[in-house]
Amino acid sequence: MNVLKGRSARAWAGFAGAAVLLFAIAPLALSDFRLGLLAKYLCTAMVAVGICLAWGRGGLLTLGQGVFFGLGGYAMAMHLKIADAGPGNLPDFMQLYGTATELPWWWKPFENPGFALAATVLLPMAVAALLGLFIFRRRVKGAYFAILSQALAAALAIWLIGQQATTGGTNGLTDIQGFFGYSLDDPVNQRMVYFVIAAALLLLMAIARQLINSRYGELLVAVRDSEERVRFLGYDPANVKLVAYVVAAGMAGLAGALFVPAVGIISPALIGIVPSIEFVIGAAVGGRASLVGAVLGAIAVAWAKTALSEEFPAAWTYFQGLLFIVALAFLPGGLASLAVLVRRRKAVERKTAVIPVGEAA
Repeated sequence: MNVLKGRSARAWAGFAGAAVLLFAIAPLALSDFRLGLLAKYLCTAMVAVGICLAWGRGGLLTLGQGVFFGLGGYAMAMHLKIADAGPGNLPDFMQLYGTATELPWWWKPFENPGFALAATVLLPMAVAALLGLFIFRRRVKGAYFAILSQALAAALAIWLIGQQATTGGTNGLTDIQGFFGYSLDDPVNQRMVYFVIAAALLLLMAIARQLINSRYGELLVAVRDSEERVRFLGYDPANVKLVAYVVAAGMAGLAGALFVPAVGIISPALIGIVPSIEFVIGAAVGGRASLVGAVLGAIAVAWAKTALSEEFPAAWTYFQGLLFIVALAFLPGGLASLAVLVRRRKAVERKTAVIPVGEAA
């Protein structure tokens, strides 16, 4: 009981420290431009939270999180583009590329802000539920699941590119000016978006931690380690994995939705195979089994991409792939595993330490 209380106290202290860092120190220490970049990095960290749950705990190598990130991003961008155009007007790209005189039927529900907000999370979760039922019921797992999820990301990107008149094609939905009545050109409103993203990240971390430490979290680990034993105990491993997959999809969808006002754009280039792999690399480098490690790893990799791609634009992709291979081959637990090893070593040293005779007397 004391151990559990100690862990809970450390967790609350960690959340408090993260809140101070994100809401007090970062806004004071960073310029508006750097704070905007941090908001972008925090969105990738939100995706990493879901990956930590699905892959780190459930063993589901989700190489297609770009699908759900894109669904949430496009759902948000569609509403914002309609709002920017004004009542009765078409979004600017439709006037340029399309021949329609009114919104496509599948755009019209996104005129409602409530529907759009709900769709950013519920639409990715619904798609994940349908895919998960098909995949897990057929007991597809391991590399086959990873390849299939990656193929879905590629398929979505290709489809979006081909629908130029209604999705903006390769360019995507760009030049988003407002966010529910607030102008994104105003630095004050940009900071507001940053605070919303920071709060959403902490909320998702709290939800993920609750799931991981619950009975469901223990069952998810058991399914990862031995599906047949879990099935013998009367549980359906497909349902257990489906919950993790759907929750991770919802987190990715929310991240994509908040990415849109933070950056002002969503396009197929941000949701295809490469971005999906980047999400996984961040979690792997930080430590996919550690919630804090996955978040910090995602932020670090996103920052490194921005910094190093400016200096080595042609070589960054190769460096990124090498980083993923090295992390999985030589440090499968990520950087977070190093901290665990250090703590274990110190604990062993304390237990084996010999007390001097003079002090014992």
